[in-house]
Amino acid sequence: MGEFELTILGCGSARSWARHLPSSQILSYRGKLFMIDCGEGAQREFFRYGFNLNRVGHIFISHLHGDHCFGLIGFISTLVLQGKTGELTIHAHRDLEALLAPWLDYFCRNDLFKVVFAPLPVKGGVIYEDKSLAVTSFPLRHRVPSYGFRFDEKAKLPHIDKSAAERYGIPLKELQAIKEGAGYTLPDGETVPNERLVLPPSPSQSYAYCSDTVYTKSIVPYIKGVTVLYHEATYTGEYAEQAKSRYHSTAAQAAEIARQAAAGTLIIGHYSSRYKDESRFLEEARPIFPDTVLAYEGMKFRF
Repeated sequence: MGEFELTILGCGSARSWARHLPSSQILSYRGKLFMIDCGEGAQREFFRYGFNLNRVGHIFISHLHGDHCFGLIGFISTLVLQGKTGELTIHAHRDLEALLAPWLDYFCRNDLFKVVFAPLPVKGGVIYEDKSLAVTSFPLRHRVPSYGFRFDEKAKLPHIDKSAAERYGIPLKELQAIKEGAGYTLPDGETVPNERLVLPPSPSQSYAYCSDTVYTKSIVPYIKGVTVLYHEATYTGEYAEQAKSRYHSTAAQAAEIARQAAAGTLIIGHYSSRYKDESRFLEEARPIFPDTVLAYEGMKFRF
């Protein structure tokens, strides 16, 4: 079992409607919560699924269309009411700070925590990093500047070979150093090399988020080999021209991107409100990329 858990808070497109909420997700990793987009209703779903506000330190906004950011002011206001401390960093297009600042000043005055705006680099790049995780942004193609996000686990340490540890009588206090590359010196002075004491590490996992964007092969290098890919699929094939004119993608196009990127699993969402049955999206996507699943509110995906 991996250490990522993705929860879908909303997977509808431009407007709120009875079947789906606008875009928002929570990616959980080693006790930290990363919010990706924050459409209306995001905080309601956040509490419905039992998340802790104090564990949210970073919010990533793909672009400045309302269905991806209109939930922000309410979410931040609730953080103030709940007494959150520390910092909240919002990674978004540079215009968001000017748009949101008057609202924050009027509704969210507080001395407990600070909202930090981190403008996304125009051409993409690393936007967050800690000892075990790196997040990069990359440009999508939409009617306004839009960005995808990729979350990558850093290389993991190898596993201790338990049989070797028992054979050589290695004490617990030495195991971390061995995982970090050290050998072990026996009582008689002989040193057992590291490669005889460890097993290969578990593979690192990754997640990429691509919404909103027209079909474009230019994003494939950024998401190559990703474990799980979320790619918008606003329309099915009969509306391909409308998708193109509105800078969105179809289910088949999302599947083709996943195929070219050699992704592990594809999750599709951002459905147009015209659809009452999302099974049509799967029927279109799976012949191209069999490991495709539908997003839905409350969906949890562990990897």
